[in-house]
Amino acid sequence: MLYAWRTPGVEFLPHATVILDPDNTFQADALLRLLPDRGGRTRVNEAGYLVGPPELVVEVAGSSASIDLRDKLRVYRRTGVIEYRIWRLAEAPFDWLYLEGDDYRPQAPDGQGLLQSRTVAGLCLPLEPLLKLDSQQVLAPMLKQ
Repeated sequence: MLYAWRTPGVEFLPHATVILDPDNTFQADALLRLLPDRGGRTRVNEAGYLVGPPELVVEVAGSSASIDLRDKLRVYRRTGVIEYRIWRLAEAPFDWLYLEGDDYRPQAPDGQGLLQSRTVAGLCLPLEPLLKLDSQQVLAPMLKQ
């Protein structure tokens, strides 16, 4: 949310309903989208729902892990969601997936332990503080910008 607030042309939406195609409408836990005038691929329809694949989707997976890692992953991949993040709370891993071709590939942290978006310029999260819920350290890279 802080990143979107500080970045023109990017919108953060928690719990947004997204119509990905005629057969698949999901409510993502959170998403970032580029606005259409910045090259974004989503639009808001007359009913107020987002239509089309957002650039980045985040799911926090507690009891929904099997749905997030199977059903939603397949649909997000097929419809072209470029970055998909799944935080599996019970296991503590944070999957940062990037769409290459027609499949997701895991994206590892860089040498400084930062997970950097390939789609949304300047978005980076330090993995270790994220998993420890250390919000001050998670926000530190964004506050330096």
